This record gives sequence, C-alpha cells and structure tokens, in this order.
Amino acid sequence: MKFFKSAAVTAVLVLITSLLMAPTQAQAHGVSMFPGSRTFLCWQDGLRENGQILPYNPACAAAVNQSGATPLYNWFAVLRSDGAGRTTGFIPDGQLCSGGTGGPYDFSAYNAVRSDWPLTHLTSGASIQMRHSNWAEHPGAFNYYVTKNGWNPNGPLKWSDLEPFGSVTNPPKSGGAGGLNYYYWNAQLPSGKSGRHIIFTHWIRSDSNENFYSCSDVTFDGGNGQVTGVGPGGSSPGPTPTVTPTDPAPTGACTATWKATNTGWAGHFQGEVTVKNSSTSSINGWTVKWTYANGEGFDGSPWNGVLTTQAPNVTVKNASYNGQLAPNATTAFGFNATGSVPATAPTLTCTSP
Repeated sequence: MKFFKSAAVTAVLVLITSLLMAPTQAQAHGVSMFPGSRTFLCWQDGLRENGQILPYNPACAAAVNQSGATPLYNWFAVLRSDGAGRTTGFIPDGQLCSGGTGGPYDFSAYNAVRSDWPLTHLTSGASIQMRHSNWAEHPGAFNYYVTKNGWNPNGPLKWSDLEPFGSVTNPPKSGGAGGLNYYYWNAQLPSGKSGRHIIFTHWIRSDSNENFYSCSDVTFDGGNGQVTGVGPGGSSPGPTPTVTPTDPAPTGACTATWKATNTGWAGHFQGEVTVKNSSTSSINGWTVKWTYANGEGFDGSPWNGVLTTQAPNVTVKNASYNGQLAPNATTAFGFNATGSVPATAPTLTCTSP
C-alpha cells in the first residue's frame, strides 16, 4: 500500500505542476481529445517533465509567443459562458477555434491560418471513437462539423465552410471529472473527403448557457488516427490490431510487456509496462506504443515514462533518467488507468533510436 500511494502521487505530479504554474483555473471546461484539438495537442507537444510548456511544433510555438503559455495550461477552457447554443452571428468568422474573444482566456492565437498545426490522419467514411475532455462534467449535446469539399485552407475558418456530420447527447465517459478522462462515442466520418480539413466540435450545455469549442486539424489520407506534428520526433503511431498476447517479439532493440497490477477499483485499474533491451549493445532511449480498443484511458500521467500520445493510440517514451539500458537490462513504467482491464492485453511495440 505504501508503494501504491507513492506511485499515485508520482503519477499526477506533472499534471499538478502544470496546473499550479497557471495563474488561475476556470472551473468548467472540455475540448476534443480525439481527434485532438489545437489546444490539446499543443499542450501535449509542449509539456515537459518539469511542468513547463516549451513547444516543439512551430504553430504551437507561435501561439505561445503571441499569448503566452497560460492558455495551454488551460487547454480545456475554450469556452463562452454566454454561448447558449448560438453559432453564426455570435462567434465571428475567423474566430471559431477560439470561441470568439469573450472567454476567460485568450485563445485567439489558435485561429491562425497555418498548415503546420498538429494533424490527425483519418480515413474518409471510417468509424472512429470521438473523445472529448470532461474536465468538468455537464449534461448536454455535442454537435460536430467538418469543412466542406473545396473549402479554402489558406483562409480564416468561416461558418459557411462547415457542414454537420453528427450529434450526440449525454454520451458515456471514461472516468470522473478532471485529469485526462473524457466523454466518448462512435461517429461515422463523412465519405468523399480527401486532404486537409478541420473537424469543429461545439459542446452545448443543457443546464446553463456555457458552451465549448474545438478545432481539430485532420487529413483524410487513409490514416487510422496517427498524429503528426507533436513532440520532438513530430509523429505518433496509429492503431495496431488487438490480438491474443504472446511473448514479445523484438521490433527493434527492445521489447515491452504489459500487465495489470491493481484491479481493485470500479472503472479503474493500475498497469505496468516492462521494457527490456533485447539487443547486444546498450540503447539510449526507447518508445513503447499500443492501442486501446474499448475506451480505456489514463488517470493522470505515467510514472517513470513520458506520455506523448493519448489513448486510443498510446505512445510512452522514456523519462530523462531511464532511457539508457545495457544489454538484457530492464526498466518499467506504471500508470493509473480509466475503464475496465482489457480482456486481451494490448499488443505492444518497442523501438529505440
């Protein structure tokens, strides 16, 4: 129990540090986590182990240079307290991604017309599981739109550029409010799409006039949820099939083994991944990737590893102190998870530079 308490404290350290570094916190929020909104993916891109936000992505860096890091410490707070479900004529054209200028934080930099925002790769017509932060929980509807064929990606986003492709009311959630939990639902992507587009999500509370807004940059290129433009390497993996676990086969210089270590909470579990240097020479850094299939997520940040891509397409890289492994040496990282323990363990891949 002593170890469990220590691990739990470590697991949320980076998240707590990032919150304390912001001057104030609004109390009710949420943006799209998959496909990732500009603020969510820029937060992921820039967040370092010590809680600072220092973006790698040039669009994210330009936004921080314009308005500071405070908006990214509040990545979930793109909102208007007086939204009341209004769209055209309320949020001006060119300001859709910031929800206008009447919110508690200045997200205007995230309206910038750029081609280098973090990008999620999708397949037109495919079914995806959309995920939206429930940093604070409220009843209401999520209306989601995509840019029309022939829209101008080199101009400001306008309401007339968008066409609806779905809506959901009061969807299920992966866990309680706060942290990195989320609402989730299945959505059918529109067919006949190719190239760059924006998915715009409008969350309309039914118990107040507060509304939330998300711009997610996507490309319809046959992808399966891969994200590019995040982190020092600029990319993250797409999903891999869930199969019956076997002894890990080398996919590079290392192997990774996944296990659940604590299953005593309803709707939560604790997991651990062991990384082994399977080569005949020392390695300096490792990356572990896997895909969740049934809505599992993270409750805080892992300990002894750095989460660089959120569920369902998970990427965890070594921390600054455990990337160097001699031949046959091992290290492990742990995490608190939301959802039920997978009946079949995810298939993991491990690579080393």
